Amino acid sequence: MADRHRHSHANTPCSPADVETFLAEAEQLSTAKGQRLTRIRRKVLQLLVESPEPAKAYDLLSNLDGEGAAKPPTIYRALDFLQDVGLAHKIESLNAYVACGHTSHSHSAVFLICDTCGSAEELHAVETSKALGKETSAAGFTLQQAVIEARGICRKCTT
Repeated sequence: MADRHRHSHANTPCSPADVETFLAEAEQLSTAKGQRLTRIRRKVLQLLVESPEPAKAYDLLSNLDGEGAAKPPTIYRALDFLQDVGLAHKIESLNAYVACGHTSHSHSAVFLICDTCGSAEELHAVETSKALGKETSAAGFTLQQAVIEARGICRKCTT
């Protein structure tokens, strides 16, 4: 699955380029985990994939167009589901969400957040994740998930 998703989205290279293929994979992943990708969850995921930047919950809510009487708890439940299944990440410092196209595995997320343009790119910091796993294990802690946020200036803004 390594190259099935071309990394063309602005918000993170984990975002899939082919929305329909990704939504079908998301459906399969949800079913395999004994869950349902409901109409609202699917729409929220689609909005995340199509967003050129990390999306805030209230922006998603305003873009649900005709998906019933969606209220903030509905969006937050959908976002919690997408994170639990491994289809989205939350960038805490931005209080925003991005889709993750790596449906075949779970991984710790490392985000490079640009202080100039506000973009957020996911970095596959394999060695960083391994080191964090070793250090947390040495501390007697069982790491289940981590989101690391690094702030600075992106390559587009430095040129």
